[in-house]
Amino acid sequence: MRKITKFIVLFFVSVGIFPPGGGRAGLFAQTSPGLELPLRRVAIFSSGVGYFEHGGAVSGQAGIRLPFDVNAVNDALKSLMVSDPARGASPVVSYPSEETLEKTLKSLGVDLSGNPGTVEIFAAQRGAEIEVSAPNPISGRIAGVERRIVAGESEDFLSLYAGGGLKLIAIKDIGSFSFKDPALNADLERALDLIAANRASSTRNLLVTLNAAEGGGRDVSLSYVIPVPVWKVSYRLDLGQSAPLFQGWAIVDNGSDSDWNNVELSLVAGRPVSFIQELYPPYYLPRPVEPLAIAGTARAQSYAPGYQSAFPAADFAAEFAAPSVAPEALREKAASVLSARGTGGSVMAAAEGAAAGDQFSFTINKPVTLLRRQSAMLPLVDGRINAVKTLILSDASNVHPRLGAEITNTMGIKLPAGPITVYDGGVYAGDALIEFFSENDKRFISYGEDLSVTSSVRYFSARFVSTVTVSGGVMIINRRLVYERTYTVKNAGAETKRLIVEHPITGGAALIEPAAYLEKTDSLYRFVRNLPGGGEITFTVKEESPVSERIVLSQLREDSFVSYAANQEIPANVRAALSAAVELQRKAAAARQALAEIRNRKIHLAEEQDRVRQNLVAVGSGTEPGRNYLKRMTDLDREIDAVNEETAATEKLVQTAQAALDAYIAGLNLK
Repeated sequence: MRKITKFIVLFFVSVGIFPPGGGRAGLFAQTSPGLELPLRRVAIFSSGVGYFEHGGAVSGQAGIRLPFDVNAVNDALKSLMVSDPARGASPVVSYPSEETLEKTLKSLGVDLSGNPGTVEIFAAQRGAEIEVSAPNPISGRIAGVERRIVAGESEDFLSLYAGGGLKLIAIKDIGSFSFKDPALNADLERALDLIAANRASSTRNLLVTLNAAEGGGRDVSLSYVIPVPVWKVSYRLDLGQSAPLFQGWAIVDNGSDSDWNNVELSLVAGRPVSFIQELYPPYYLPRPVEPLAIAGTARAQSYAPGYQSAFPAADFAAEFAAPSVAPEALREKAASVLSARGTGGSVMAAAEGAAAGDQFSFTINKPVTLLRRQSAMLPLVDGRINAVKTLILSDASNVHPRLGAEITNTMGIKLPAGPITVYDGGVYAGDALIEFFSENDKRFISYGEDLSVTSSVRYFSARFVSTVTVSGGVMIINRRLVYERTYTVKNAGAETKRLIVEHPITGGAALIEPAAYLEKTDSLYRFVRNLPGGGEITFTVKEESPVSERIVLSQLREDSFVSYAANQEIPANVRAALSAAVELQRKAAAARQALAEIRNRKIHLAEEQDRVRQNLVAVGSGTEPGRNYLKRMTDLDREIDAVNEETAATEKLVQTAQAALDAYIAGLNLK
């Protein structure tokens, strides 16, 4: 097997990159349009790019032209690959830079960059010899252009040196002009040609030059990836046959300005990473301006960090030499995603499908011809599929169930997402949508509503106490939250129909009834039922979720205690224990109330004592009122002493009552 040297082209080529007289200088002076290799293979990816491969026979040194739309040049430069069996062919790619027009215009003797007017052209050509018609012919050298005020208005004049003096000619009076120097006239004509050519075409040509020695013919190939319209897919499903017929069609657009003639076409489904990087426009890095190294000023200097090579010198050279792997193997590996083939069997009459990594590739069996700016619909699959007609009730707000089918992918290949046009009974039945459909996978599709079937849904929810436990002063009430949906479906038609009920899953709830379901998704259950002709079915789905309530009994108020003790959902033994706790809590509350009253009485006595003391000071103890106040002070002291004794006794009663309540609650152990 002959060896093919492979190059990934990473050259950004400009005129003069090689020194004059160098062996490659002629590559950039080539002006011939170059060969156009025939397009052999096209692969369109669902990520919006296409792989194109050109191939053909060349001999010796060859220049191959690849035209691209300006919007595709970045991708072409990023992905272009050249395969040439000639050893040392050293392919080089040259192309017009995005700055070519602007810089070429600036380089000409007459600069038309920036869309200059006549005044700007004259000003830029000071010193040039010119002949103007204003209206009589006048020859001379351009001295400049100046602006003057004439009759209150600004006006431009050409200053022309002619006949030994300067003449001012109003620009508006000049009917025509030409340069005396033929080179300037030629540059002006060339500038106009460049502007016209750039305006007329958005195509940029990449010239791939294979610098091989003269010799016999050889087969070379060029491949690249550029943006293309995304390919689409649409299906047809005929449910009116005993074995439903399934067809798939690919819709392909040739949005380029080139014809596809007898190309091998592959259509790849998947989601690869694809991006654009701006490789076409030149980039210039800003650099600092440093002072000249004179008058003792030192020039700026910086040092890059150094790293020890990971390879010894000999191994380093070998590491980056020509690859030791056979180039044919590299080529086969790079193109495997496009050349993979599968055995589709009888269902793949027009295309073959095969896995391509995490993607899937369809390759049309026969060469495809598709003219530029044209589109085509190509067959992908055609065969029998497992399909069962069914009704689907999934939206409680929809009175009529959906007409649908349960289909299983028995085609032996993965099927991309797309629309399905459904036929039944020899007529159009409706449209459906399907997501990516893997082999042997099962899906439901729906394409209309069955007006002969009506449905209604009744909702019910409730809370029930399941268990109550009391331990360590804490009561735990476990409840069941019950959710019910009852579906009633009535069939006014004569045929028995298969019904799928899609029931939304209640978060955190377990299915109680029915015990089994057809299948389950992340968000719903699917149940299957037979709906008799002219009949009606009622179907209930029950779900339950547990809820736990934790109550610290010592923190309950009396009204809460009474409420729980009277709740008939709570077991009788627990209610009895709570009732006893209520009595103990009432005793403790009564003791606290008595203590509060005693303390209030003591406060009142202290306030009265303070009032009497103030009056005594005011009238004096030697007066008759004063002696009465002294007697009142003595009596108040005796009352306060008695209240203090009563307070101490009542505080003990409060402590005893609360301790009894706490001990009772802590000692409860009920289940």
